[in-house]
Amino acid sequence: MARAVPDRRRHRGPNPQDAELFAPERLPVLRSAVADLSRLLSRGYPSGAALKLVGDRHALRERQRLAVRRAACSDAARADRARRRVCAEDLAGRPVDVDGFNVLTTVEAALAGGVVLGCRDGCYRDMASMHGSWRKVEETLPAVTAVMDRLRAAGAGRVRWLLDAPVSNSGRLRAALLAAEPSVEALLVPDPDRLLARSDALVASADSGVLDACGPWLDLARRVVEHATPEARLVDLGATS
Repeated sequence: MARAVPDRRRHRGPNPQDAELFAPERLPVLRSAVADLSRLLSRGYPSGAALKLVGDRHALRERQRLAVRRAACSDAARADRARRRVCAEDLAGRPVDVDGFNVLTTVEAALAGGVVLGCRDGCYRDMASMHGSWRKVEETLPAVTAVMDRLRAAGAGRVRWLLDAPVSNSGRLRAALLAAEPSVEALLVPDPDRLLARSDALVASADSGVLDACGPWLDLARRVVEHATPEARLVDLGATS
């Protein structure tokens, strides 16, 4: 039986293939694929079948298909999300529920030079896949600090981080959060998405499922990346949508 290889990653950085897959000359094709997928989603096509159709048409590699899927959305979803988006300038005094892993991994990736996707709905999303586990990297504490600095600068009220309890090492992240920011709440919960969907607070997330179910929301990861890492490796796939 093959032995599991321990995860020794120290950064949430780029995939070795990213320089080729997201090179500047590839972007027009990727943007066209996002527009095509968004068009099919707007017409009610199932997402899996639509992505295969678009991916095959544009001869996309697996990682490119993942990026296109994360960047695309239907016209209705984009309009509805835009209607409920709250600007950072309107954050003063408002309580905030942070989709912990969702926000943190995007900022970690930006700090480590990983690809950050500019998506059709205006959000920034990373390319990381959790698969039930999370590992602290060198960018974790700087990312936490950057997130909290943005929230403080905007005058946010109570800040509560929601972390997926089933994700391994989530308890360690909670401990790190409380050590770095004693004033915040950090909860381990079975299903953060469910709580965020019915939260009375302002929701900080870029998770598509959360955004389609919650009330007012803030694209916090984008605001942090723009302020703390202006040199981030942004791959803007929503530019022509």
